[in-house]
Amino acid sequence: MPSYRKGRINEAIAQELCVALREARDPVIAEAFVSVTRAEAAPDLKIAKVYFSHLAGEEKEVKKALVRAQGMLRRHLAETLNLRITPELLFTPDKSGEHGARISALLKQIHDEDAARIRASAEDMGTSANESEDAT
Repeated sequence: MPSYRKGRINEAIAQELCVALREARDPVIAEAFVSVTRAEAAPDLKIAKVYFSHLAGEEKEVKKALVRAQGMLRRHLAETLNLRITPELLFTPDKSGEHGARISALLKQIHDEDAARIRASAEDMGTSANESEDAT
């Protein structure tokens, strides 16, 4: 199977799951504002790993609600996508947002430390220049 086909299938699965989640009646899913960030289908299309993020609620509770809604989600995929096999869905929380925020915080910390070091060296140069002027 060419890689571009797999990519299109992954995108279609993620898009259709987003649509199906908007229609979900489970209050945990509705209140947590669950969204599918990406999907990765196995080469044989029997299993698809679905990465999700949520804005509210406990991660474990949201994952349990998604597992409970798996039948409805698979039915939606079977009705909308023209696939021979509707994949089994495995839900995994997406940590890329947290990872990006951590990297951003580390970069800011490095920038602040560099700025403080530059200020300190500038002050040291300024005091040594003043001392040499006083000596003359």
